[in-house]
Amino acid sequence: MPQPSLPRSRLGPPGLPEEGRIALFWVCLLIAVNQLGFGAIVPAIPLYAESFGVSATAIGLAIGVYGLARFVVNVPAGRFADRRGRKNLLIAGTLATIAGNALCAVAPTYPIFLLGRFVSGAGAASVLTGGQTIVADISTVANRGRLMAIYQGVFLFAVGLGPLPGGWLATEVGLAAPFAANAILSVGTLAVAAFGIPETRGLRDTGGARPRPMSVRQQIGLLRSIPGFALIGFVSFTVFFARTGALFNVVPLIAKDRIGLAPDRIGLSLGLVSIVGLALAYPSGMLVDRWGRKAVIVPATLLTAVSMPLFGIVETWPAFLAASLVWACATGIGGAAPAAYAADSAPRDATASALGTYRAVSDLGYVVGPLLLGAIADLAGPDSALLFAALLAATAALTFAFRAPETLPPAVRLIVPAGGTTTTTPEVKR
Repeated sequence: MPQPSLPRSRLGPPGLPEEGRIALFWVCLLIAVNQLGFGAIVPAIPLYAESFGVSATAIGLAIGVYGLARFVVNVPAGRFADRRGRKNLLIAGTLATIAGNALCAVAPTYPIFLLGRFVSGAGAASVLTGGQTIVADISTVANRGRLMAIYQGVFLFAVGLGPLPGGWLATEVGLAAPFAANAILSVGTLAVAAFGIPETRGLRDTGGARPRPMSVRQQIGLLRSIPGFALIGFVSFTVFFARTGALFNVVPLIAKDRIGLAPDRIGLSLGLVSIVGLALAYPSGMLVDRWGRKAVIVPATLLTAVSMPLFGIVETWPAFLAASLVWACATGIGGAAPAAYAADSAPRDATASALGTYRAVSDLGYVVGPLLLGAIADLAGPDSALLFAALLAATAALTFAFRAPETLPPAVRLIVPAGGTTTTTPEVKR
């Protein structure tokens, strides 16, 4: 299979070669279609699992096993990308996504459905690790915040849009239809991965050296050896923990039981996350490149902490909308900054391995959040669960503020002249 190169040519905004912009377009298209398919199955997962006649615990397992697969596969996926290339990882991940969702669509029993969920989660881990690594490859420390923001904005918008066609398919065609549609959409992303996206392995190393393979133990060791790397993983862990454990699990129950909101109003309120996230994506990226990563990460994580208890005190739909807006602002402002920080910190010859480790720590929150917050809600009430999530996020924000180093040097920060055209000071390629 041809491996198109990515030469450096004339620069275009935001300080990116034309070929880099082409790579960014294709990887964003791949992620958009991939996450549109993921969002489409969200409304159908619990109902489809329930159709097999299983318990509520088994329904929760069908949701959680996807995150478990992502957690397990992230680290080896990063190693694979450094050894075999980003394109090959995207192709392998897309094939797993197709197989997993097709298996879910035709599953005759619950165990087969669960297996399909795990396989599709493994595919998602590979695609997301590969996509984020490509953005890290084509960016520099001076423009990484903006490029990660574009990538993250596309991601959030596609995930938020997916439940609309997915809910229609589940209602009008059948509960298996969203899974089949996801598999079909993934065939298109396979073509994008194979023929559209160039290979970017080694691009961050100006000497052209090949990335060095790392063992799993060495990848985990990056959490100790790189200053701030474990702390940014902790920040992302708390955000994932709050999103899946509180926003997707506890908050809908509060909205239904206390306010009496129907599912459509709950979905509309939480859908603000994707719209606001898209609107704030690029401005937040400019803030990250102008003022530094910490100047965005810390306030955004604190805003996440503030949003959690707000959901516990709302009594009307407008108040619920307001709480959702606060969460959406936190997500939109802080969406790209942690990934930019992790990419800054990653060794140039082991970018994918480092980002795979970072994503594994983040996705651990995807697994632990629903289980732990669900247990706290059962034992002490949903307000206690939301308060726990808030305290965890606040702890992460303050710890990061006082202990993590800034990775954006003052010499390469974004400059905005009076005319409004953005430029950067001389770049440090990293």
